[in-house]
Amino acid sequence: MSMVESTVTPTPKRRGRKNPPITRSAADAFSMEHVIGPRAGFGFLDSDRMAFMKERVFRLLAEYGVMVVHPVAQEALKRAGATEGAEAGRLRMPRAMVEEALAATPKQARLCGKTRDRDLTIPRLDGGFVLRTGTGGHGYVDPRDASYRNMDLKAAGEIAAVADQLDQVGYIAHPFVHGVPEVTADIHSYAKITSHTTKHTWMQPYQKENIDYLLKIAAIAAGGDDELRANPSTSCITCSFSPLEFKYMDTEVIIKCGQYGVPVHACSLPSAGGTAPLSVSALSLMAVTEVVGMITMAHVLSPGLPIIATPLMFALDMRTGSALQSSVEAMQAASLSAQLAKHGFGLMAHTYGAGSDTPDADHQSMAERAMLMQTVALSGADILGGVGQLECATVFSPVQAVLDNEIGAMTSRFLRVPDISEDSMNWDEMCKVAVGGHFLDSNHTVSGCRDQMVPKVFQRMGRDDYEASDRRGAFEEARDTALAYIAAAPEQGVLNEDQNKEIAALALAADKHIVEVYKGKVETI
Repeated sequence: MSMVESTVTPTPKRRGRKNPPITRSAADAFSMEHVIGPRAGFGFLDSDRMAFMKERVFRLLAEYGVMVVHPVAQEALKRAGATEGAEAGRLRMPRAMVEEALAATPKQARLCGKTRDRDLTIPRLDGGFVLRTGTGGHGYVDPRDASYRNMDLKAAGEIAAVADQLDQVGYIAHPFVHGVPEVTADIHSYAKITSHTTKHTWMQPYQKENIDYLLKIAAIAAGGDDELRANPSTSCITCSFSPLEFKYMDTEVIIKCGQYGVPVHACSLPSAGGTAPLSVSALSLMAVTEVVGMITMAHVLSPGLPIIATPLMFALDMRTGSALQSSVEAMQAASLSAQLAKHGFGLMAHTYGAGSDTPDADHQSMAERAMLMQTVALSGADILGGVGQLECATVFSPVQAVLDNEIGAMTSRFLRVPDISEDSMNWDEMCKVAVGGHFLDSNHTVSGCRDQMVPKVFQRMGRDDYEASDRRGAFEEARDTALAYIAAAPEQGVLNEDQNKEIAALALAADKHIVEVYKGKVETI
């Protein structure tokens, strides 16, 4: 039995994930569309281009290979069939070895909450997607007055409070917080987030020594080691070090997560013109090759572990050297890589579906993230990340997160292919309607009127009401919604007193241990 004692205002009880609830309104992260049908799609890769890209992934791994700096992993990979590359530490992965890993990698993952009503199954049964909040941001835009400050633990708690109530957000990532030892910032931030939500929580280790502490905190929050293994309420990111290198820490993540059965997001973050060639196709090739390399490593090091392909695409602004996530080139690469991972290799796919390169929740931000989300969703991604993030994933805005939730609901419904049939056309009545007639009292209208998507913060008022409301728009509605969620959140979080004490003691021990390890040292981590 779970030790979690939720103090959140009770919500209507949902059925278990094996029989997920359906809805006549917009589906959310935890309920399915009542119409289960095909998902609309778009992609730059036709069958010939897909085959060409897949072949180059196999060739790059087999002919050039990847750098693996983890000695234990190196030896295990060699025993499994990898061969020495052109330089020490580089391993070539033969095609047969990679194909075996791709075939054996689970095609489904459970991203569990702390309660069963907040469990997720990826891919979704209705063919849709889920959202997740932005990760790693070190800046915060306060929803009260739009002021900017460094991210801190109070802000992390407010992120959890808002994201916990956003119905399209399936799980929450932790940001980078200030005001704590830098080398243990991930531990403090993760502890804050996971203790303040019943949703699945995504962890991102910053040092190799931190992995065990983070997994122990996850186990405490889940109700024990066995409960975490049975219902993994956390998942973890492991990153390549572009181009084509894997650090000790990120390889260790695969090994340690395998011990708990915690799903791993195999993440590549190349930058076009920097850590990857400049073209969109080469950027996508680099990302997917690194992801497939990690999948091959995971098959050897932690067989059967769910791995979610996570190419996060950036393009350098050649004028300034700044990284961009919402440039046209980055969007095209996100589409290409998601399509290649999902439809080319049959993997679960996760990439940015929200975010902007502007530092504020402004008009540019809304345009960029709406275009990005629709593009990536049409490409087949199962998870769309970046909710609430601004300034190329370095800043979090709760107001923007609320607006992203609305865009997510709209995009989810947009993907549902419209029914084209005799019934949907109301053909018989259409052929009999009188001059000046209407369909307001039609049985067809009555039966389908509740299927329309109704926005929560986007506005549809007329001019008179708009002026009477002092020109209140979606931004103001989103701001007040975010503040209401923050005000309603329990200050002590959702865990019981014993769990909170145990997590606090573990974070204190991590400070003492890890700060001492890195005292006076400069090390690439």
